[in-house]
Amino acid sequence: MQEADGIRSVHEAVKLGVNFFDVSPYYGATKAETVLGKALKELPRDEFVVGTKVGRYGESTFDFSAARVTASVDESLARLGVDRLDVVQCHDIEFGDLDQVVNETLPALVKLREAGKVRAVGITGYPLDVFPYVLDRVPPGTVDVALSYCRYTLADGALARMLPALKAAGVGVLNAAPLSMGLLTDAGPPPWHPAPAAVKAAAAAASELCKERGSSLPALALQYALHADPLSVTSTVVGIDSVATLAKNVAVMMTPMDRALLRDVQAVFQPVANAFWASGKFPGSD
Repeated sequence: MQEADGIRSVHEAVKLGVNFFDVSPYYGATKAETVLGKALKELPRDEFVVGTKVGRYGESTFDFSAARVTASVDESLARLGVDRLDVVQCHDIEFGDLDQVVNETLPALVKLREAGKVRAVGITGYPLDVFPYVLDRVPPGTVDVALSYCRYTLADGALARMLPALKAAGVGVLNAAPLSMGLLTDAGPPPWHPAPAAVKAAAAAASELCKERGSSLPALALQYALHADPLSVTSTVVGIDSVATLAKNVAVMMTPMDRALLRDVQAVFQPVANAFWASGKFPGSD
């Protein structure tokens, strides 16, 4: 996406009622934050909610130390051009030392929350077991939000089993990557996608079924995620690459979901439902 397209997409999103923007220093090596900041400076501060992340800065570059995440928040504030961050999340914590996240990273972010630089503190990860591991080891109220990706989709709905506990703990839930990083698209997943072969085969079969029924797998997948219980899922995080994609996503959201097609697609995924892949170094079984 060109910078100007990115800025237009943000402005159009706000016009269409989208007000939460999620980025990270890792995305585009800080470019995502920089471009979003240029877009946000033209908008009233009360019209958007902005979230970013700390701890991950490259494909294999992680630093969850208190000093680094504290500096990272200041760097993000500058790039985004705001005086406070609505949400700051520890990025992909399964790649770090979870005890460091508990004992060093989160306390540092809580201090920033108390100072007014941050409104909400969160954690993100792929293995679901990282969430109770952290929540069981920090004082209540430390974590405000948890972002889970690829775990509340047509292929993998395992996050659902954890929603009651997260809600009881007062933790908001962000459901990211409803298309499972390209798995649930008509083009199929990118070559690097870590899903097991059986899951990729099921996705291809589901795509063909949707086409036969005059629909598309990504549209159904997005509808499925967006129709999640709003009392359990605070927001769904979807990537966009243009104003056209944004408009298409909003149109899909406003279209009634074909429940019969949903049942048939879920039946295709049933033999491989909730299959997952290894991520990071957390030893949890998920």
